[in-house]
Amino acid sequence: MALPIQLDIEGMTCASCATRIEKALNKVDGVDASVNYATEQATVVGDVSTEALLKAIESAGYQAAVHSEQPSGQPDPMIALRHRLVISATATIPVMVLSMVPPFQFLYWQWVVFALAVPVATWGAWPFHRAAAINARHGVATMDTLISVGVGAALGWSLYALFFGGAGMPGMTMTLELFGQPGGGSHEIYLEVAAAVTTFMLLGRYLEHRAKRDAGAALRALMKSGAKEATVLRDGVEKLLPLAMVKRGDVMVVRPGERIPTDGEITEGAAAIDTSMMTGESVPVEVTVGDTVLGGTINTSGS
Repeated sequence: MALPIQLDIEGMTCASCATRIEKALNKVDGVDASVNYATEQATVVGDVSTEALLKAIESAGYQAAVHSEQPSGQPDPMIALRHRLVISATATIPVMVLSMVPPFQFLYWQWVVFALAVPVATWGAWPFHRAAAINARHGVATMDTLISVGVGAALGWSLYALFFGGAGMPGMTMTLELFGQPGGGSHEIYLEVAAAVTTFMLLGRYLEHRAKRDAGAALRALMKSGAKEATVLRDGVEKLLPLAMVKRGDVMVVRPGERIPTDGEITEGAAAIDTSMMTGESVPVEVTVGDTVLGGTINTSGS
């Protein structure tokens, strides 16, 4: 039985990305794959080369590498994302104030807003534009597509209004209105929309990445706390095997003090199981033949 292959995935921005990668991997002959969006990892079981798996992921529009416990040496993407967020927010605040508070709209204020908002809508929103372009080449649309189209539409109309409409004229002002005036669109700019949407989405992406990193660290810590090997009874002989080689239907022997390798059903014996890490129950639970047990819990007494 082949050992599972762990792959680190780059470029996932939402749960649909994980689903797409999982489908692409499972299309490879002889592969059973699952993708975890929280840990940004794929677990693949099957007699197949790593190159074929990486090629399947690249064909779906993402990058991958074989998982390694050693530091990659690459800069932390959270730092770059935070840097992009801070710069975008710094430029967006004056854009919002100038665009939405008429007393602050001095002569040629719209060109100051233009100079501040364009970098936010292009460089600041580049992660969304890049992901949308990659997905478009593969004929799919994601949340990044919606963000990119929205920011691009607001920016594009504003450029038209500034250079070809009346929005670039000296003394142009904007006021808060519930309903627009017919024919007045060419005199209005929406640069604050492009900048604000970009900044808020960057903030959401940053908070999501931070939460996902914390959740991933907790999941990895939980997986590391599980058993790495199992004592399997085959043909009346006990064999110590890697957990990945345990198959459905195997009979495992769990002695006092050992961790139960996998979920299963007791076929012989009785024990008191510490399930605190799973259920929070502080008192060991007595189990016997016919009862089910959870992998990762500890046999405190009995065999």
